[in-house]
Amino acid sequence: MISKNQIKQVKSLHLKKFRDEEKLFIAEGIKVVNEIISTNPEIIHQLFVTENYLQGDSNVLLNATVEYITISEEDLKKISTQSQPNNALAVCHYFEDTTPETDLTKQFTFYLDDIRDPGNLGTILRLVDWYGMEEIFCSKQSTDIYNPKTIQSAMGSFLRVKVHYCDLYEVARKDIPVYGAVLEGENIYKAELKNGLIIIGNESNGINEKNYKFITHPITIPSATNSATESLNAAMATAIICSEFFRQLQ
Repeated sequence: MISKNQIKQVKSLHLKKFRDEEKLFIAEGIKVVNEIISTNPEIIHQLFVTENYLQGDSNVLLNATVEYITISEEDLKKISTQSQPNNALAVCHYFEDTTPETDLTKQFTFYLDDIRDPGNLGTILRLVDWYGMEEIFCSKQSTDIYNPKTIQSAMGSFLRVKVHYCDLYEVARKDIPVYGAVLEGENIYKAELKNGLIIIGNESNGINEKNYKFITHPITIPSATNSATESLNAAMATAIICSEFFRQLQ
């Protein structure tokens, strides 16, 4: 059973201010929680599950040593960020800060410049995980990796892909190509792509003007001549660019 104080504490984690204070975040849903239990149980601070979870075929606690609290569906709704919570919610510790390890002369990765939509960030994490990347970079103004919507849309990829928040000058070295996804750039399908850093700009405003000086290779995704669409969603653009880099460099 969950106490009123526990309900209050978990609900506070819906807000970044309290997540940062407590160094705790929420992960929800059977699939995501099961992956945490199976692969990273050490990050779990508290685990709440319903009777439906315990009695279901997806219960992985039988073979785990993780402590849990049985909770009613009504109380789960009180602490959940979702309108229809799915039987399991884990309160987890923040990840430890790590030093970037990606050698950008041997592989490529992304710098997300002021990405504000948590769903976009989560989708991008899932995307780069699919293509085997282990870390990406974000501007300090970009959305929080621990935002519940980011965690939800990333599925389990937030467990495998490290996110480093930093200024672009800290990672855009002179000895690597720095690609910028812009409207007026070289056709990505005609460019000879190399390992390096790829900048994806803000959903509405693109790449920050102060960061243009770091771009050595402006690239663009060509559209059909009759297309009336102004731009692509940041996650969609990242997917197309990532796919072409992967195709050329594998």
